[in-house]
Amino acid sequence: MKKIWYEDEKSDKTPIISSRIRLARNLSKYYFPAKMSQEDSKNLIADITSSLKNISSCEDFNYIEMSTLPESEKISMVERHEISFAMLKSQKPCGTLANANKSINIMINEEDHLRIQTVLPGKNIGASWDLADKIDNIIEETLDYAFDKDFGYLTSCPSNTGTGLRASYMVHIPMLEKTGKIQDLMVVLAKLGMTIRGIYGEGSEPLGSIYQISNQVTLGKTEQEIIEGLDNIANKIIENENGVLSEMLNSQPAVMEDNIHRSLGILKTARIMPLKEAMGLLSAVRLGLNCEIIKESRPNLNIYNIMMNVEPGNLQKIHGENFSENEKIDILRAEYLRNMFS
Repeated sequence: MKKIWYEDEKSDKTPIISSRIRLARNLSKYYFPAKMSQEDSKNLIADITSSLKNISSCEDFNYIEMSTLPESEKISMVERHEISFAMLKSQKPCGTLANANKSINIMINEEDHLRIQTVLPGKNIGASWDLADKIDNIIEETLDYAFDKDFGYLTSCPSNTGTGLRASYMVHIPMLEKTGKIQDLMVVLAKLGMTIRGIYGEGSEPLGSIYQISNQVTLGKTEQEIIEGLDNIANKIIENENGVLSEMLNSQPAVMEDNIHRSLGILKTARIMPLKEAMGLLSAVRLGLNCEIIKESRPNLNIYNIMMNVEPGNLQKIHGENFSENEKIDILRAEYLRNMFS
């Protein structure tokens, strides 16, 4: 069995953690989700799951109905980027089709009828697009999409109309954040039709110096133009992040080493660990491993995977129970981190 994408070492060795493609699609025979009845929502799910069944060129998918899951499990899926926050609040039948290694997640009855999402570790946006395009074509063989010859694919939100494509890189850029150059980056990206958001995309805050870089424009550009534009931006971001890192290592090596080793020491010994602090410390350790200030074996130190595991939903999933007290979660988080780093 293939590794789940966030367990792959490729997600942890460069500033680019993952490459994601998301395609927004709607079927012509139904209203948009906001106007759909409960019965139509169920029929839509049946249509889509049937279209992917018994197709030899397609991967095996497991359908998960959101209403059957406890709240902590749904939160865990958001933290692992398998579903969106919007699906947590839905009162209508909705769910996701996922393959074994979670590189494909097809959200059904989210903001649109379909959100085809593919995620691969590291800088791999081309392969992620190929995978999404394959799934998209398979579905379109048996189902009619809502499509207009002038506007392209029709979506619930006009900002997604056209290609319906959001291409994004998840990036770890602690040096650009620390030096304040992230603000300059935001201005440049906006001028180029790109955007930079927090760890969960629109409306979210960055944690552990992790951001999402994605296209804003979906209309008037081809899929290839969008992907190439994102790739060019990503190359510049990596260049700038590595440039600032190199400068700091040359000018303030003791300061860099001290911060990174202090962070590792706290992770090994702390008894209470709030989430924001944990993500900041893990960010420093990830940087330290990648620039070899910390010289340790990596097999059990996939830092991005650890970052996801310390979030509340995943932490409760690991322990197999729900905790309402933040202090209890902070104590369990510290215990988990001590076990990982001691």
